[in-house]
Amino acid sequence: MVDPEDRVPENKVTPPERQYPDPKVVLKRKVVGEVQTTGHTWDGIEEYDNPMPRWWLWTFYACIVWALIYSIAYPAWPMLTRATQGVLGYNRIDELNAEIDRFAGMNAPIRARLVETELTEITSNPELVQFANQAGAAVFKTWCAQCHGAGAAGVQASGYPNLLDDDWLWGGDIESIHYTVAHGIRNTTDDDARFSQMPAFGDMLSNEEISQVVQYVRQISRQDYDAALAGPGAEVYADNCASCHAEDGTGDRSQGAPNLTDAIWLYGGDVASLTHSVRFARYGVMPNWTTRLSEADIRAVAVYVHGLGGGE
Repeated sequence: MVDPEDRVPENKVTPPERQYPDPKVVLKRKVVGEVQTTGHTWDGIEEYDNPMPRWWLWTFYACIVWALIYSIAYPAWPMLTRATQGVLGYNRIDELNAEIDRFAGMNAPIRARLVETELTEITSNPELVQFANQAGAAVFKTWCAQCHGAGAAGVQASGYPNLLDDDWLWGGDIESIHYTVAHGIRNTTDDDARFSQMPAFGDMLSNEEISQVVQYVRQISRQDYDAALAGPGAEVYADNCASCHAEDGTGDRSQGAPNLTDAIWLYGGDVASLTHSVRFARYGVMPNWTTRLSEADIRAVAVYVHGLGGGE
């Protein structure tokens, strides 16, 4: 029989100190042969000093040995002027150049055909067109996209022409494009560069006359304009601008004079941009690429640009 006094009432809760022993007391109990601790203790928890697994240590040592062997065999350690070359004599630059030469040799026959074929006949040869478009796209993205944009749409109102439209200052047929790429525009490094220069009319016209001709240009380009200024501006235009831009403002592509009647503006068609163009003139320069690109590359990029949609 159980003594009624020893019975625990059902609603009686055992004190916490009897349910959970003191963790510090438990952690301090030592067992014979137990792993030693590092001596670090945090919140009553001690850190065991267990050895690293054997497989991990051997893997670590193997990586060290491999790193030493690699640094001796291959270029690795940077020096003052160059890195150590390694006892095997391996060179990534030589490997890259060899790979480039290998592909150049494979493409040599079709590149030779591209140079030998008349420019106007390249577009009628599907094999040459396919190769020229692929090679020309690579040349364009490497050398031309910085100014004309990755998609060849140019940079609006910044002097970098859009190559996708039908507005060509020096001609958009394949031969004209090839000449422009080869010799450039207004540069000082090629005697055959396309050249024309608009005078700075700020030294020749009064401020009033400049305002008048600007409003006249806005009139013929079908923009909002001041009729009171555009009227006398027609006379200023005829005396100073018509010789290059034509009497009707449609321009002269043979000398790089843009059409002023369309909605395409190389430097902007707002009042401020037009006033700046008239007062100070514009002088965009394109380098000649004969010093950097081969004839095959120039022909390839000419075919590529001509086929973008704006070529004539």
